[in-house]
Amino acid sequence: MRFEAITRDRLADALAAHADALAPADGGPWLKVAVDGAPAARTGELAEEVAGALRLRGRSVLTVSTEGFLRPASLRYEYGRRDPDSYYGSWFDTGALWREVFGPLEPDGDGRVLPDLWDPVTDRATRSAYRELPRGGVLVVHGPFLLGHWFPFDLGVHVRLSEGALRRRTEEGERWTLPAFARYEEEVAPAAHADAVVRADDPHHPAWTGVRQREDG
Repeated sequence: MRFEAITRDRLADALAAHADALAPADGGPWLKVAVDGAPAARTGELAEEVAGALRLRGRSVLTVSTEGFLRPASLRYEYGRRDPDSYYGSWFDTGALWREVFGPLEPDGDGRVLPDLWDPVTDRATRSAYRELPRGGVLVVHGPFLLGHWFPFDLGVHVRLSEGALRRRTEEGERWTLPAFARYEEEVAPAAHADAVVRADDPHHPAWTGVRQREDG
């Protein structure tokens, strides 16, 4: 895998330009973009930068973090508070993401997306209002393990950290999650399935692969 150095501004602009030129694969009016990576990869920052670049192109954009779709603590901590297998497979409510985020953006959907569902601090529903994404708008979802659930992304970006960088940039109290990311690499191989891979060991000096051409065009 070959990487080319790129500035953060150029990276966001290049990803936005590619997304802006895409037609949704499902034939519907909404485009869906993933920015996948561990929390230490700061996917939310790149997602917002891409969203900003898309807005400059006149696109309506809604960003959604998977942190807003955690399961209740009783389910997350069923096998303890620091179980990496639970973190990998049970912490994020993928069913709710399908129902509240992707379902409304199917070709016959109404575009009314719930931006978040659960507050992990209070362990209660957020009661957030639905947000309507206009036809022609772009959904940008960011967070970990996004490329392992067959979510209908038109553009998948994987923000990659080396094993050493992932350990260094993960807070000490969260390093128990590292085996989950090793499992993700082994079972899903996100870099192989992403349309673009960003190497972010140094967050201020990223490199990327460019956007690959999908086999289906």
